[in-house]
Amino acid sequence: MVEGGGYGDMDAHWWASRRTEMTNPSASAERTAEYAMTASEYAVWAEEVHRLAAEKDAVVLAHNYQVPEIQDVAHHVGDSLYLSRVAAETDASTIVFCGVHFMAETAKILSPTKKVLIPDLAAGCSLADTITADQLREWKAQHPGATVVAYVNTTAAVKAESDVCITSSNAADIVRSIPEDQEILFLPDQFLGAHVQRVTGRSNMHIWMGECHVHAGISPTDVRLTVAAHPEAEIMVHPECGCTTSVLEMVSHGDLPADRTRVLSTGGMVKAAEASTAAEVLVATEIGILHQLRKTNANVNFIPMNAKASCLYMKMITPEKVLRALRDDVFEIVVPTDIANKARRSVERMISIGNSSRGGE
Repeated sequence: MVEGGGYGDMDAHWWASRRTEMTNPSASAERTAEYAMTASEYAVWAEEVHRLAAEKDAVVLAHNYQVPEIQDVAHHVGDSLYLSRVAAETDASTIVFCGVHFMAETAKILSPTKKVLIPDLAAGCSLADTITADQLREWKAQHPGATVVAYVNTTAAVKAESDVCITSSNAADIVRSIPEDQEILFLPDQFLGAHVQRVTGRSNMHIWMGECHVHAGISPTDVRLTVAAHPEAEIMVHPECGCTTSVLEMVSHGDLPADRTRVLSTGGMVKAAEASTAAEVLVATEIGILHQLRKTNANVNFIPMNAKASCLYMKMITPEKVLRALRDDVFEIVVPTDIANKARRSVERMISIGNSSRGGE
């Protein structure tokens, strides 16, 4: 089977398992940290991935919202900026980026001489799709001279029209670094923007009304129901979540414990998981992060606020597609030179101001 590369049956098995999880929230919550493959299937597949990677002088990078199999087979796991930095620093000539399209674009922007592959070109991002370069140019025309602060979760063309990029872990620091009298256009995530505005007290910041469909779907009701079922648990909420404002309001009203409730980037969640001594931690973000949290601290029961919070775009990257990418050199990311050069400046400004980590969005 290895010699012929025939993993079609394995991929069908994998998808059948994932469909069960997506339609059955309790099954998803229970299986998030488990393999959809059998142990023998995983061993054969992983061996072939590593063999092909060595043969092709490739490094496999996996975002921490990928399925556990792909996270574990990858050479590096983390957030998109961390992985792009790894891509820029690696000696490998080929990068297989297991994530969504804008992430692979960012890796290509920072690694222009390397071949960057994404296992499925259709793996997009609902948040990145909420604003185009044309829309940004029109917005900039309405606010001449404003500083454009763009989340890394944007296309290369939008980054090229921006002044500086941010992740959720360094957004507040970067906004604070901009002179207080300077008008800011913050894009594209409205919930992250509202959180940054809240913690920085910035009044002259205009926020684009975009959202990640997965994070927006984690509701205040999800929080209330989960907290009611686990009243002693610690609470970690990603700032992209639609429930973030409600969570902070509940804390201020005494409905949630202030000492056990935190709004954190995924990088912050990983660090908090390492130090946690709680029996249970409630997590509001895409459920792929649970695998990293559970690997970080096996003594804590990490529970998703919404077990359906799974990004179908991330899950378009399957084990078979990772093998195909390595075997057939598909699909290569191409960013026009003029766009890449402009976008690189905004990303490098972010790197010079604030640091990201193994899970920073």
